[in-house]
Amino acid sequence: MRIKPEEHASIAAAIAAAEAKTSGEIFCVLARRVSSYRDISMVWAAAAAMILPLGFIPLGFDAHWFPGFGDTWEAGQLAARDVIIGRTIGVYAVVQAAVFVFAYMILRIPPVTRLFTPRSIRRDRTRQAAMHQFLAHGLHVTQDRTGVLIFAALSDRQVEVIADEGIYSRVDPDIWAEAVTALTSGLKASRPAEGFERAIELAGRVLAEHFPPRPRNPDEVPNRIVEI
Repeated sequence: MRIKPEEHASIAAAIAAAEAKTSGEIFCVLARRVSSYRDISMVWAAAAAMILPLGFIPLGFDAHWFPGFGDTWEAGQLAARDVIIGRTIGVYAVVQAAVFVFAYMILRIPPVTRLFTPRSIRRDRTRQAAMHQFLAHGLHVTQDRTGVLIFAALSDRQVEVIADEGIYSRVDPDIWAEAVTALTSGLKASRPAEGFERAIELAGRVLAEHFPPRPRNPDEVPNRIVEI
């Protein structure tokens, strides 16, 4: 899902139209993903490696179930019982390692990764990425602290609207829900540009109500959408 050059121009025009009615500044970012979630995959794989092999124990787990493992051990001075225990522990460790690798590979498939990553974690990392973009593009240094970032993470399926201090102190955060819903609907329909344009229009309407344009109303932030 990409935004075409003509759609970039359309989004820029939507931002300019919205900002003409307010002193606020709107900026948009579309991210492919905000995190690889490798740590989450590793946690699930480790849990699988610890738990799944336990299912063999009630069945009488034995090293001889795995041909080749039981024949390479030499007793030496150890008693037969010690040899059996050592062999079984060694094979069990190999089984755990195999389960870990297999589970990790499965968990790296994007839809599976998303399924096994708690929504709260995806939401938190999206918010962190959005805040990074907010600061990186200077939305926190506008004259009246009225910058707004509209951020969407495709792979993570998360949308964030971040408003600067000047807006946050005067506008109920819940009022941005309609803009979030509009953008989410556009992304679900594979029409990201339309979603952003609708969200921009709604955000502009909120800003115009609380922050009318100044006599001199220059653009402090470029009117565009950035894809990362």
